[in-house]
Amino acid sequence: MSSGSGFAPEDVGVGHAASRMSSDGHTASNSAPRATAVGTLDAPLFVARDVSLGFGAVTVLSEVDLSFNPRTVTALIGPTGCGKSTFLRSLNRMNDNVRGYWRTGAIELEGEEISDRDMDLLVLRRRVGMLFQRPNPFPMSIRDNVVAGVKAHRMAPRSELGAVAEKYLKEVGLWSAVADRLGDSPFRLSGGQQQLLCLARALAVEPDVLLLDEPTSSLDPVTTEMVEEMLRRLANQLSIVIVTHNLAQARRVAGTTAFLYNGRLVECGPTDKIFEAPDEPETVSYVSGRIG
Repeated sequence: MSSGSGFAPEDVGVGHAASRMSSDGHTASNSAPRATAVGTLDAPLFVARDVSLGFGAVTVLSEVDLSFNPRTVTALIGPTGCGKSTFLRSLNRMNDNVRGYWRTGAIELEGEEISDRDMDLLVLRRRVGMLFQRPNPFPMSIRDNVVAGVKAHRMAPRSELGAVAEKYLKEVGLWSAVADRLGDSPFRLSGGQQQLLCLARALAVEPDVLLLDEPTSSLDPVTTEMVEEMLRRLANQLSIVIVTHNLAQARRVAGTTAFLYNGRLVECGPTDKIFEAPDEPETVSYVSGRIG
């Protein structure tokens, strides 16, 4: 997972919201302005076209069409096993080394297929970062965790690394808790603090898209609230895609919601519409708690 530099590129990235391809091949916007939304008319940054994926003989998802616009939060919801995390991990090629994994269709970042030979994987994972369900600090100091990607990509001179660490620790609300022990092991931090540290590490490389795989599922309510507030702020800068089983969380943070069920994308649209007036009966059943 990590490279020889001590940097795990899958932990770096940033991005925005979604739209859906209609049956006639045209893109139908699934983003709707919210009170704090910005740039909903921007061209998609990240697009999945007719994507099917699976492992060996098992197809996990079929013919998914989604696009993610700048400065938007998109929530992927659906029951356990519906393919949300597998799809999310495909967006920055985290599944590439999983035995039997396959994918058809196109996933394009600013028009470039992410699996093309010319696509530098390290650069892709800097631009499309990821925060996992459980925190995964590197076995190095708190300070070095934050700047690991910055050093690996030579984004700042050594003399500025301390300022970079301070900036992003403040960004995630962790600075006051660690300012006097930046040289300590991150494994002495609480679970919630470790997750905030991993978020600071992801943001420090200035990604375009941030992928979040149930990032608050193991956190206490106070830290969860902090992370959600941060996502709302970051939505003015990045494209964010979050997998969550917490439907209330999806409603709080996402401008667009996509519902996956039984191996397919059932419905995608403005979050308020998905929860209050969905078009598909499966969506009605899921958001009302009758399935899932």
